[in-house]
Amino acid sequence: MSSRGLWADVRLRAAWARQDWAAILREYRRSAGISQRDLEPLVGMPQPHISAIESGRRRVTSAEVMARITEGLSVPPELTAVARRPELDEWGPPVALRERIAHGHATGRTDLHTADWIGEVLAQHRRAEDEIGGLDLRPVVRSQLDAVTLLIPAASGPVADRLMLLAAEHAHWLSWVAAKQQRMGAALAWIDVAHGWAVDGGHPDMASWVHRIRSHYSLRVGDPVRALRTAEAAREHTGVSPAARSVAAHTAGMAAAAVGERDRARRLADEALRLALRVPAERDRPGWLYWLTPIRAQLAVADTAFACRDWQAAADGIRAALPDLGAYPRDRAYYQARMEDAARRVC
Repeated sequence: MSSRGLWADVRLRAAWARQDWAAILREYRRSAGISQRDLEPLVGMPQPHISAIESGRRRVTSAEVMARITEGLSVPPELTAVARRPELDEWGPPVALRERIAHGHATGRTDLHTADWIGEVLAQHRRAEDEIGGLDLRPVVRSQLDAVTLLIPAASGPVADRLMLLAAEHAHWLSWVAAKQQRMGAALAWIDVAHGWAVDGGHPDMASWVHRIRSHYSLRVGDPVRALRTAEAAREHTGVSPAARSVAAHTAGMAAAAVGERDRARRLADEALRLALRVPAERDRPGWLYWLTPIRAQLAVADTAFACRDWQAAADGIRAALPDLGAYPRDRAYYQARMEDAARRVC
């Protein structure tokens, strides 16, 4: 695998975002499958020095050593920007970022190799977020977004639209991580930016999805009326795929249950399941809905049953589907707790 390919590894990128030099060396070796001896010619340091750094006996404080490691390990440009720009620690979207997007759709040509690469690593970030969280990766994703938006002013037509979607996906990811850190102002700012970019780029699935995320935020803070209204807007968005409509219907169902409209919630849950079963293959769903398998769709029905206080249906539905959920530790814990709670209430 090339050095650049190694840097798609999420744990390696997270170590870089923390500027944890010991972890950078360890994670690079793990990803590459090499020994400390193999690392010697890359970073220009003897194995005992590498061992001392990895074990914490020696700290990396010299700019020259940092530069040697950065160059020797072929750190991608979008990551080196993280180290150069401490302002990336800011949570909300800056004005300069929006300015670059505002000048998009110009006549010109742009090299899409960088965008292709960043799209691949964002997909890996999404899949890893359930296990390692997004806080360490946030500055990395923020820097990736800069790399994407810098390409837009030179792009036109379908290329510009494609870049707008990639920018919207990054903004959505940043919103999600901000919300998990209870920074709801920043979360809403990023999700609004994502929606605007999705609409400008002509991407109805993403436009619908970010409405669904706003609905989820409203439901989480105890405003089911607003959540229901926003989720319905996500469902009714023109040109939306079955997968995106499915998750919007599920969220609308949860909100309907929260306002006491249980029959409506059950109908929406059934609709969500039907739509999800139309696209069982991952390749037929938007990239950010990679997780919407038939099993997840069945668990969503059970989740709606729980919200409707149909305890037996909730417990039975989760019990039947949970063993096949796969490697989603946080979701597994969530559904396990729901199942046990529902089972207690049945008794």
